Amino acid sequence: MVQKLLHVCYRVQDLEATLKFYTELFDFSISREDKFPDDKFDLVYLTVPGSDFEIELTYNYDNGPYIIGDGYSHLAIAVDDLDDMHKKCKQAGYQTSDLKGLPGTPPTYFFVSDPDGYRLEVMLEK
Repeated sequence: MVQKLLHVCYRVQDLEATLKFYTELFDFSISREDKFPDDKFDLVYLTVPGSDFEIELTYNYDNGPYIIGDGYSHLAIAVDDLDDMHKKCKQAGYQTSDLKGLPGTPPTYFFVSDPDGYRLEVMLEK
């Protein structure tokens, strides 16, 4: 049986701020959008070049902040220049951790939070 990972869904409070985070800070682009004004929600799907995996942003009209459960940790993305992306995230004002490495190894990743508090682990591409 063939299986394929398709998408992850994030419910977001401020769709424009979230789109700015993913499309301006990283290389995500909008792959498709579905608007359902009668049902008071919009769906926007994001992808990065070379990947079919999508982030589905669900924007429910007039909804307050969402509570991210403590069982969820992060989504990971690989970059070819970790130092540059780390600097870019910090300069853009997003909550960004220090560069990290597994015990006894040099730094190979950091975490950055999007406007809704969802964390991305930014890893050096191997």
